[in-house]
Amino acid sequence: MKILALETSCDETSASVIEGNNVLSNIISSQIVHSQFGGVVPELASRAHLQLVVPVVNQALQTAQITLSQIDGFAVTNGPGLVGALLVGLNFIKGLALSCNKPFIGINHMEGHIYGNLLTQKNIQFPVLFLIVSGGHTMLVVMRGHLDYEIIGTTRDDAVGEAFDKTAKILGLGYPGGPIIDSLAEKGDEKFIRFPKAFYKDTHFDFSFSGLKTAVLTYKNKHEPDFISENMASICASFRFAAIDVLVAKTIRAAKKYNAKAVAVAGGVAANVLVRRMLAEQSQKNGLDYYQPKFEFCSDNAAMIGRTAQEYFARNKASGQGLNAFPSLKLVSAN
Repeated sequence: MKILALETSCDETSASVIEGNNVLSNIISSQIVHSQFGGVVPELASRAHLQLVVPVVNQALQTAQITLSQIDGFAVTNGPGLVGALLVGLNFIKGLALSCNKPFIGINHMEGHIYGNLLTQKNIQFPVLFLIVSGGHTMLVVMRGHLDYEIIGTTRDDAVGEAFDKTAKILGLGYPGGPIIDSLAEKGDEKFIRFPKAFYKDTHFDFSFSGLKTAVLTYKNKHEPDFISENMASICASFRFAAIDVLVAKTIRAAKKYNAKAVAVAGGVAANVLVRRMLAEQSQKNGLDYYQPKFEFCSDNAAMIGRTAQEYFARNKASGQGLNAFPSLKLVSAN
């Protein structure tokens, strides 16, 4: 099927045309308006989606060199995310599906991130232990087959991406914080400070990052601004290592407990250099296959939504016009 997919869950307006695993187009328009506020402003995000959705969809069709009449089905994110932003995309796709008399399917954003990884993988070995890490979510998921999930761990407070953003704000580095801290950390000494690693030795698979963020604030307040500025790279490296080391340790431990054949990472933080490096090293060390997404499929994008929709349409599943947006939509198995 040729699927036109739309993703508007947060601050990226993205449209994609996908056929099987073949991405014919994947247009992403990021909203820079939020940088001045140090975080996403929901009302501004919704307004930006309204302005961008038509040109982005048109560009996706033009890049794919197909017309709307050649589309076999539509897909859209209907949660989790910002409810206003979700409604823009959902209502737009509902209208297209109705006018074209074609099916559409609402897709869970977290499920989309999983298939953003699997989009470029061959010979997938199930079960796969997925680490999903983004600005709003941190979770460990056992995937035993297509559309078959079991959540075994989540964050009890901040998501890891949120911790990166808040730490960057504490250190005066700007927004979004993840790429900034990651870049600086590559130049620093990760052993410079020993920041806390919550739940590191616990047998459960939950996470907590609020204490790590607070530890950075406390450290900053105890030192002079010049000292912080001079050692910024090493402070970032120490913070990054404390956050990522917990993620990797628990992921490998969970993979062993649940007899996974492969480990995979998904979400915006999957672009983090240390996450990719450590997971690859530890997976190889423990005899596990390792899957990571291409960088263009780490951030919010519509190709991952379209790829997920392929699995649902192949099972003759579709959504009705009564489908709503759910800002706290849970990831559940479809089988």
